[in-house]
Amino acid sequence: MNRELERWCANLEADGADPVNQAIAYSLRAPGKRFRPAVLLAAYTELGGTGDAVELGAAVEVVHTYSLVHDDLPCMDDDDLRRGHPTTHCQFDVPTATQAGYQMVALSARVLAAGAARLGLDTEVWGAMARELYRAAGAAGMVGGQVLDIEAEGKEITLDELERIHRAKTGALITASAVMGAIAAQAEDGTVEGIRAYGEHIGLAFQIVDDVLDQTGTSDELGKTAGKDALRLKPTFATLLGTDAANEEARQHASRAVDLLRAHGLDCSILEGLATFIVERKR
Repeated sequence: MNRELERWCANLEADGADPVNQAIAYSLRAPGKRFRPAVLLAAYTELGGTGDAVELGAAVEVVHTYSLVHDDLPCMDDDDLRRGHPTTHCQFDVPTATQAGYQMVALSARVLAAGAARLGLDTEVWGAMARELYRAAGAAGMVGGQVLDIEAEGKEITLDELERIHRAKTGALITASAVMGAIAAQAEDGTVEGIRAYGEHIGLAFQIVDDVLDQTGTSDELGKTAGKDALRLKPTFATLLGTDAANEEARQHASRAVDLLRAHGLDCSILEGLATFIVERKR
């Protein structure tokens, strides 16, 4: 995945010394878990895909990275550390980082189209993947969840309300990654829905663990500023449930995700391993 992202970064830089392209390349090169592409590639492989789907995963990672660049802006979470490096607006400036985020959305479409062409997928399949990706990234998903997250700062909300925020802000893109892998493998509709249900549960598990790590980890361990949720008075799973109960909630969602795979007759050991990784990770 890193090699694929580097190839696209090099293409951007070959276009000239435009600071926005430099900011995009800087953001994509920052080391990350590449978890969402891993989910896509695992679903694709385990459902019978045999081609090179890495470029499809890169498209998802471009969208995810755009969200991090904008999430760190002063008007959002106002952070200066991401993936162990200065955030994009600190390394460049706010206007450049803002524009880089917008342009990464268009870039992701180019990467997705190239990935579909590499696999020889027809327009209908490519279109279905695009719909999943951009619905998850838009007002009904990631962007909408970010709005709800900001609005919740300093307020008391219920667990159901918190889940609604993070099914959108974090979970939607993780779910879309799994579904896109299934679509690329041209899985049957019932199988795709089983993968979608799996994605919804691991998406919530991922965010719950993130909330716990923000409260218990260090900035060096996490590669981002620890304790920022508390400073911004954000309601989190860790604050609503306590860290022990939150960890148990994450384990239950991960277990439910695996159960749903099996209920749909899917023997997907890599996807099961990713569910385990979520609740055991330390960063």
